[in-house]
Amino acid sequence: MLYALDTSLSSEEGFGQVKACLTSPLAKLVIWGILSALLYHMVAGVRHLIMDMGIGETLEGGKLGSKIVIAISVVLIVLAGVWIW
Repeated sequence: MLYALDTSLSSEEGFGQVKACLTSPLAKLVIWGILSALLYHMVAGVRHLIMDMGIGETLEGGKLGSKIVIAISVVLIVLAGVWIW
């Protein structure tokens, strides 16, 4: 992604090349996959921050928290897919 940023900022032709490359279905799938992993990691990190405050530390709370993390992640991943495609 840093290479694509550098190429797109180098010239107008470079921007066109990067734009053409990133509009392919394979590139969109790769971007969506990376973004999906980052979104899940972010939501799980927020869960751990909440658990550090003492909320949901029991076994039942942990199970509920994991289900909530998966549900929120699925919604965000679907929204990211709609945004990318």
